Amino acid sequence: MSSTVGKVIRCKAAVAWEAAKPLSIEEVEVAPPQANEVRLRILFTSLCHTDVYFWEAKGQTPLFPRIFGHEAGGIVESVGPGVTDLQPGDHVLPVFTGECGDCRHCKSEESNMCDLLRINTDRGVMLNDGKSRFSINGKPIYHFVGGSTFSEYTVCHIGSVAKINPAAPLDKVCILSCGISTGLGAALNVAKPKKGHTVAVFGLGAVGLAAAEGARLSGASRIIGVDLNPSRFNEGRVSLFA
Repeated sequence: MSSTVGKVIRCKAAVAWEAAKPLSIEEVEVAPPQANEVRLRILFTSLCHTDVYFWEAKGQTPLFPRIFGHEAGGIVESVGPGVTDLQPGDHVLPVFTGECGDCRHCKSEESNMCDLLRINTDRGVMLNDGKSRFSINGKPIYHFVGGSTFSEYTVCHIGSVAKINPAAPLDKVCILSCGISTGLGAALNVAKPKKGHTVAVFGLGAVGLAAAEGARLSGASRIIGVDLNPSRFNEGRVSLFA
């Protein structure tokens, strides 16, 4: 058993103290996970435009100080009471729209907007007790969309964590926790193109390329990419025809 189980962990995190101000690398305290929570050691994290958008305070309700980041890969360090599906050492991806498994959305094949764990950019605390697991000198630092992966350790609700094959390289599959799953799901689960259809994708960033891949997997005969940045067309061709 890890020597950190049940104890506060002190680690480095990139903290946003104010809107649009440079992030500051701080030593934060990360409390142990409570019921139905897991504490993760984040090994790889990437930057999503959603992080930038809410850091600039262009979103719904500015909330600072905060630890952003939600597209990442890591390892379970410890689990809270009631957690049976994960154990320390498991390789996982945090996900910004979780699943409680019991609500009408989770039981529907047409929706993943969980009543409990759907994305909520205004919430900066854990559901269990309405408190943050991050602090600096006793001052709470708020969470972001259930992830806060710009920290060496973070705490997530069990329904916002997906276990993956430990053989999968975390530095590559970390983008599955947001960008790739968003684009791929938009094509496979929402647009649902049929074999032989023509599909147009606007924007050829990570999400757009994933949508194009979803269209390819669906059997689209023609995929039209639209982007203002000409360099992305070659990247798209490589991604789709590699």
